[in-house]
Amino acid sequence: MELYQAEWCPHSHKVRQKLTELGLDFWARQVAADPDDRAQMRQHVGTNEIPVLVPEDGEPVCGEDDILEYLSRFDVAPDAEAHREKAREEVPTFAEVGSAQS
Repeated sequence: MELYQAEWCPHSHKVRQKLTELGLDFWARQVAADPDDRAQMRQHVGTNEIPVLVPEDGEPVCGEDDILEYLSRFDVAPDAEAHREKAREEVPTFAEVGSAQS
C-alpha cells in the first residue's frame, strides 16, 4: 500500500495510526505542503487532497473517513492496544482513532 500524506496533517496521522494498529505495511509518500504543488500526485491518484491510500489493487481511497472505512475490513493486530497507549503517551495532541473504528 502507498499512503500520500504529510507528517503535519492530523488526518494523515489518524490513517497512519490505524495502519499501525492493523499491522499493515505501507509506503509513506510525502507530498508538498501546498496542494497546488502536487501535480504528480494528482496525475497518479486523481486528487491533490491528503490523505490518499493506494491499496495493492491500485484503486485510490481518498480522505480520512473513506480510508478508515476501507481499513475496517482488516483484522486488528494483537498489539493494537499497546500501539494506541504509546500514541496517547507520545503524541497526546493528536486525536485518537475512535474505538468504534478499531
